[in-house]
Amino acid sequence: MSGTALVRRPTEAAALRAAARSARRLPPVPALMAALLDANERRDREGVCLAAHRAVRAAAPEVGE
Repeated sequence: MSGTALVRRPTEAAALRAAARSARRLPPVPALMAALLDANERRDREGVCLAAHRAVRAAAPEVGE
């Protein structure tokens, strides 16, 4: 056998399409800001980035669409 073959998984594609179609509710902005402050106090850079991005998306849902 020469090289590697890419294994197609039809359930993976279906799951990604379903996730893209479903609306996911975001927590309220004050809760996200509290999470941002908490992550900042703990020096959690990944948590800060995640909370900041989610707060922006919750405050202005049209951004990035």
